[in-house]
Amino acid sequence: MAPPPPTKKGNVARNHRISSRNGAERSAYFARREAAGVLRRVLQDDAARRATASIKSLVYSPSVRNKKATFALVCQTLKCLPIIKDVLVATQILNSKWKEIAMAGAVEKFLTLHKNKLEYALAKICARRKVKKIEDLLQNNCVPVASKPRYIRINTLKVDAEVVMQELGKTNIMVSRDDIIPDVLSLASGLDLHDHPLVRNGSILLQGKASSMVAVALNPIPGWKVLDACAAPGNKTAHLAALMKGQGKIIACELNEDRLKTLEETIRRSGAPNVDVVHCDFLDINTRDPLFKEVRAILLDPSCSGSGISAERLDHLLPSYEKGEDAAACKSDRVKKLAAFQTKALLHALSFPAVERVVYSTCSVYQTENEDVIKSVLPFAKSLNFELVTPFPQWPHRGLPVFEGAEHLLRTDPKEDTEGFFIALFVKKSGKTNRGSRLSSAKKLTRQKRYTPYPFCKLSAFWFHKRLTKQGSKKIKH
Repeated sequence: MAPPPPTKKGNVARNHRISSRNGAERSAYFARREAAGVLRRVLQDDAARRATASIKSLVYSPSVRNKKATFALVCQTLKCLPIIKDVLVATQILNSKWKEIAMAGAVEKFLTLHKNKLEYALAKICARRKVKKIEDLLQNNCVPVASKPRYIRINTLKVDAEVVMQELGKTNIMVSRDDIIPDVLSLASGLDLHDHPLVRNGSILLQGKASSMVAVALNPIPGWKVLDACAAPGNKTAHLAALMKGQGKIIACELNEDRLKTLEETIRRSGAPNVDVVHCDFLDINTRDPLFKEVRAILLDPSCSGSGISAERLDHLLPSYEKGEDAAACKSDRVKKLAAFQTKALLHALSFPAVERVVYSTCSVYQTENEDVIKSVLPFAKSLNFELVTPFPQWPHRGLPVFEGAEHLLRTDPKEDTEGFFIALFVKKSGKTNRGSRLSSAKKLTRQKRYTPYPFCKLSAFWFHKRLTKQGSKKIKH
């Protein structure tokens, strides 16, 4: 008996199912493409040991459309990467033609043709390791990550805390206000707000508690000219603008072109009216340039190892990650080079003629990038009448006691409820005693060798710092 002819209603339902299936397949296809692009960047940077962006920042960039699916694919692929490599080696399908296939963009089709061979190799690996399924293979590659609250910062340029708490409450999101930073809210761990309307319109920023402490420590006065020396991705810049109530001027410097775009997007979304983004190297700034000679406060958050946010960055998923490697990493050539750059940048920040407050911060837990940098610049800072001041006196974790005055420094503990951050606050004293001492030292050094005294360029500042350090052990003769 022939089946009944399809009705109009049946055709509509069938077309809807086909359309939905095609839409889902198309979405999955683009998610795979986007995940492949993120993975390529992550693995290339990791192989070169130059992680310029974290997994999360790459996935949640404006260019990625299907963020949730892309993030899941990237994380799962990185978790399975050792097993994937073993399977590919066992099948030996990556032959001489592989590069041609990859160049042609037919990789997914090629792997699908070899699906049976790949599954057979995986089954043999499971049998050899005496496990029944792939999840059991992954157990050895898993690194437990402590559950921490999700922090967000309210953008007071657009909205106040009560409005945000009411909006989040409508979706049954439990919210509590932070007892240290009024504009920071604490939410449940693992909550994904990247697509929330308040995030998309810039009313709230997905910024950690420790990161939010940096701009507050600088405490710029509305109307000042402020410099954010290494500004991307821009969360701290936007926070400065909010603290200054949109008044005065903030100059946000960034050298990297890709990060510059992220910075510009963050500022645009935040609605900050008083930020000028400058594409330049902070170290190349002439401190006497009319654009910079009236800068009163500087936020310096330079490139660092990121060791304090390795869990948030998902570094444990990277091929280069090794358990217990911190002891060696803190003494690595990379960290030493970073510390040399950080020292040079801090010396330069302190040498701006009108600057009164300088905050130095890192998202590192290594002494090399933190206390050691501060200790090395202290003689120079004191010669310019700067002193270390205690930010957030009620905060329990202070600097490592490696020099007198380290108790003024601030650390946050990544094992507790924040990222691992370090903050040092330099404030210029109003008296003139140290200034006279500094000028006297400069004259002595100038008479000895015909160097140019203050004002300093970045090289003369570095030279002067070294000369002052030597004076502590050897008196200069005239």
